[in-house]
Amino acid sequence: MKKFLIVGLGNIGDNYQNTRHNIGFTILDELAKNKELNFENEKLGAVSKFRFKGRTFVLLKPSTYMNLSGKSIKYWLTKENIPLENLLIICDDLNLPFGSIRVKAKGSDGGHNGLKDVNAILQTQKYARFRFGVGAEFSKGKQCNFVLGDWSSDELKLLPERLTKATELIISFGLAGLNNTMNAFNGK
Repeated sequence: MKKFLIVGLGNIGDNYQNTRHNIGFTILDELAKNKELNFENEKLGAVSKFRFKGRTFVLLKPSTYMNLSGKSIKYWLTKENIPLENLLIICDDLNLPFGSIRVKAKGSDGGHNGLKDVNAILQTQKYARFRFGVGAEFSKGKQCNFVLGDWSSDELKLLPERLTKATELIISFGLAGLNNTMNAFNGK
């Protein structure tokens, strides 16, 4: 049976719950809701698992805070004996318009501190990442306030459809593979 580790990057705590930076957590919460799953607090993160069409999906929301996510990811890859090619990390991206999807097989951290830590801990940039566009509607020097801010009312209206697309992408990653998922979802 193939296993996949799907990691949503975010920060723990109620004050971060509905922020742009926590889109990774939000997407995993949506998938868990659709599959009627609960997350259990375990070592270094909240974890939920489900099986679908011969695949096991391990959903992880690291409890190490965004900028120290690598430790949690490495622990769960090892614990669940999941190969690096079956890892998908979900994060926010300021360089993409709101709701845009970009899946890549590898790449730099692009200035994202969560990915920077993952790269350092895993000692590679060769893992799949799913970047969810949050836009860049902020004035100079206000980037931190923007990503840690709540969604606008316009974004909230569009978010449910984008979350549905994001959960479909995760299932596609497990069933159809990375290349087919990139072809089907990038730019959608």
